[in-house]
Amino acid sequence: DSARAVMHAVARAVLDGALPPAADEQEKAIEAHLQRLDAAIADFPSATQAELSQLLALLAAAPGRVALAGLTSAWSQASVTQVQASLQGMRLSSLALKQQAYHALRDLTNAAYFSDPSAWQRMGYPGPSDI
Repeated sequence: DSARAVMHAVARAVLDGALPPAADEQEKAIEAHLQRLDAAIADFPSATQAELSQLLALLAAAPGRVALAGLTSAWSQASVTQVQASLQGMRLSSLALKQQAYHALRDLTNAAYFSDPSAWQRMGYPGPSDI
């Protein structure tokens, strides 16, 4: 549950503008995204799953969240702007660990979300062309 709260907040921040505008539709899109993310992670090698589990456990704990992400609010309480600022701080950090954590969170979020063709429609992308 705590890792899910982290990824829910990250999804809201990373996908801001790509999610449906209505709150109820947005929540449904995020829930579907989290299910796709769970399925993708289940297919990762066990060593990768363990590393991701460690990262999410660290981010879910208040001391880790503050130290690694610089976020003082709980993930579930943080605004989109606060999470975006936190992610930007990780991205621009001089510490490789913070940069790697940022890229993992962003890449996992984008891959799971944009693998769904319904996300393509919202962006105006018609999908792959037949050759």
